[in-house]
Amino acid sequence: MSSEFISSLLAGAAAGVSVDVALFPIDTLKTRSQDTRGFWKAGGFTGIYRGLSAAVIGSAPGAALFFSVYDSAKRHGSGVFGDGASLHMAAAAMGESAACLARVPTENVKQKMQAGLTGSLSETVAAIRATQGMRGFYTGYATTLMREIPFSFIQFPLWEAMKRARARQAERPVTAIEGAVFGSIAGGFSAAVTTPLDVAKTRQMLDVEGKTYVGMVPTLRKILAEEGAGALFSGVTPRVTWITIGGFVFFGAYESVKRQLSPDAGVGAF
Repeated sequence: MSSEFISSLLAGAAAGVSVDVALFPIDTLKTRSQDTRGFWKAGGFTGIYRGLSAAVIGSAPGAALFFSVYDSAKRHGSGVFGDGASLHMAAAAMGESAACLARVPTENVKQKMQAGLTGSLSETVAAIRATQGMRGFYTGYATTLMREIPFSFIQFPLWEAMKRARARQAERPVTAIEGAVFGSIAGGFSAAVTTPLDVAKTRQMLDVEGKTYVGMVPTLRKILAEEGAGALFSGVTPRVTWITIGGFVFFGAYESVKRQLSPDAGVGAF
């Protein structure tokens, strides 16, 4: 493996763990806001660290897979996609497809624990296997991917464009702090726009029997018909808050770690 691939792998892993540990309570509040039982019945403000163990297990490999594939695709895909937004969108889609292989199983476990549907990590894993089999760990995979790809289509080209504009203005590569600020802005905007897809994903993962919410479009239609358009934006405030702050931590950690691992590579070309 190349040094660039390894640095992307390690930087992504560090960034993922940093965000998931630091901002986990906000993610829990978001999940409970999207539960069909309502925020308070799903746990309210109590036990806001339930599911942290599952998040930690999945965050490093998920983020590492994303950035190693994303950066590799950017390096090798310019001949096909050029150097602009098309390249960043294609790289992000490839990265998300890889990341979801690790992210979705742990997300299923984490969200059930956050909503108080199960207890410990081992109990949750056993319950999923007993009720849905191994396929249960990938419940909502397609919807998660359909959420993540549009999210990344907005976030990463916006992040890259802001970095490039700043680098040209300053006539130097952007700093890690600047990259973190741009990641925060891009993430918050993307989070707001894609909230309905996140709600659909959460409903599928909290559907223990796997029969009430099946498929992204049917799930969105069911929520809209039974609960109204407002329900599609359940949890938008904690989601935007979490990803705005998380974007700063995530991209800041990523840029900082990658610069330490590859000191000769500037952060953001101009």
